[in-house]
Amino acid sequence: MDKVFKAINDPSRRLLLDALFEHDAQSLGALCARLPEMTRYGVMNHLRVLEAAGLVTTTKQGRSKLHYLNPVPIRLIQDRWISKYAEPRVAAIADLKARVEEGGAQLMGSPDHIYKAYINGSQAAVWEAITNPDQTEQYFYGTRVVSDWEVGSSMNYYYANGDLAADGAIIAVDAPSRLEFTFHARWDPELVTEGPVREVWSLAEINGMTEVTIELFDAPVGSKTLDDFANGFPYIVSGLKSLVETGKGLPAPY
Repeated sequence: MDKVFKAINDPSRRLLLDALFEHDAQSLGALCARLPEMTRYGVMNHLRVLEAAGLVTTTKQGRSKLHYLNPVPIRLIQDRWISKYAEPRVAAIADLKARVEEGGAQLMGSPDHIYKAYINGSQAAVWEAITNPDQTEQYFYGTRVVSDWEVGSSMNYYYANGDLAADGAIIAVDAPSRLEFTFHARWDPELVTEGPVREVWSLAEINGMTEVTIELFDAPVGSKTLDDFANGFPYIVSGLKSLVETGKGLPAPY
């Protein structure tokens, strides 16, 4: 792995890997065109380093030597240092970084769905009900939330039998006022295929009660995700309201 880290430490070599990712089986001449400021000999040396690290493989085709990307060494690095437990955290942070770098408008884009409710209880009590697994079990379709509520940490919901209902990661947290996270539903194959959404839960105390605003992002119009969430939010928030106000959730809707 030392050779792999050394190989990808150079920006020119990373550019060559990107070029092969875009189009495999390239000749030396084609790759030299990606680094016009560098001599042919310099490009050859970079390719030798990549080949020694196992990141590039070659084959002869007539008088030409074709180069192919071999992503296996990088995948081995991922498997060693980015486990399936850490991956949601890394994905969330990477997603946040990308959106911030794309600009504030992208970060704060228009939500695909907004749900608002008023709960006769303190902001602290509502926050506790959102983050306490013993309480989510009473209104979030019988699932328990598990997270340490730190930025980048995983945020998963589990059924009573231990099966995963949904997974995601914390993007931003400002207790007890705001929680932003990714959410990937696992209870339906179509929802799994459509991918994760982003949710923002905002709490504000108004005249002794708590205003709850839920914003849903990355759920396109016509998607099953948007339909499921738009129909599911009323039950979840109504159950949350009932739990905070009476100490009891709502009966299961099925």
